[in-house]
Amino acid sequence: MAEAQNAPENLSVQGGTPAAGSTTAGAIAVAAESTVATRMSAPPSFDVADFPVPHGREEEWRFTPLARLRGLHDGTAVANGTMKAQIDAPEGVTIESVDRDDARVGKAGTPVDRVAAQAFSSFAKATVVTVPKEQVLTEPVRVSLHGEGGTTFGHTVFDVQAFAEAVIVIDHTGDGVRAANVDFLVGDGAKLTVVSVQDWDDTAVHCSQHNTLVGRDATYKSIVITFGGDLVRLHPRVTYAGPGGDAELLGLYFTDKGQHQEHRLLVDHGAPHCKSHVVYKGALQGQDAHAVWIGDVLIEKTAEGTDTYEMNRNLVLTDGARVDSVPNLEIETGEIVGAGHASATGRFDDEQLFYLQSRGIPADEARRLVVRGFFAELVQQIGVDDIEERLLAKIDTELQGSV
Repeated sequence: MAEAQNAPENLSVQGGTPAAGSTTAGAIAVAAESTVATRMSAPPSFDVADFPVPHGREEEWRFTPLARLRGLHDGTAVANGTMKAQIDAPEGVTIESVDRDDARVGKAGTPVDRVAAQAFSSFAKATVVTVPKEQVLTEPVRVSLHGEGGTTFGHTVFDVQAFAEAVIVIDHTGDGVRAANVDFLVGDGAKLTVVSVQDWDDTAVHCSQHNTLVGRDATYKSIVITFGGDLVRLHPRVTYAGPGGDAELLGLYFTDKGQHQEHRLLVDHGAPHCKSHVVYKGALQGQDAHAVWIGDVLIEKTAEGTDTYEMNRNLVLTDGARVDSVPNLEIETGEIVGAGHASATGRFDDEQLFYLQSRGIPADEARRLVVRGFFAELVQQIGVDDIEERLLAKIDTELQGSV
């Protein structure tokens, strides 16, 4: 099958160390072994032909409005757009542009749906950002992606090597149709925090699979923040390369009138004595606002000593909004520390508003305080001041439309 060529992404690098790309055969074979199929996902593959065109009745597509994907799911979307990409990195971090046969491309995981496979077959060059072994970054690596219309495909790899420590902020803005795969390689003993912000224009479409391979005794924290876009469908997936890995997946989303925001997570415990903790919170307002959260955790036979918990909570602010929340546990061994899940969706509590108003707080300010309090637990864990301030300001702006 012929490969579509991606439009240039106008990559700009600030700081860091640009490097020439290297190519190594065999990346696909290695990656295919790192992602397993379960009853909760399609068999992984890099080949688009292995995935039939979805019709909306499939389990993994039944919540997604396919007509709004702009052809990403059926092969009619072609790369005809522009994505401005800028990377600001501390000294010592290397940035490379490589071909798809580079050993690091796809190593963290394999596409599990047709859109991700289409993105893999359609990008022209992958970007690899490397934090060297034992390097502790004092400033975040910032990746800014700004869409300027049209359709683009991409693949980015973040390679945080053994015992290194880093914070990575990925910021999506602008307009367009975007399908991408993002890989995170967390080396043994490394610590990585990733903040992914979806602040697109209201007409944008964004589908992305996030693959993370957590090394032995490594720590990984993901914070996904979704506000903008007509349709956003994100698929974070975590696997473990050795025992002692610890993954924390946090998420915040504010779904407004007419928006569709979908987060589908899988944590695959295939190594012993690993931990995972998942907390996603969302607020919805406006007619036809639709949020979907699917939380899948697989504990394989070899994963003795696993400790895992996942939770999703949603706050419905107005009539006309809809939430679909589905937590799943698949357990193949009883030799675990613990495994649990919870999901709750509730309407805005008028009693809380009355309590605050009875103490002289205006109604709009009371409403803002309640929603801020709902998100506070997660906002405080972002750890990047400007992102926290921007998030709170965005919440206030969204609430102004429903007060």
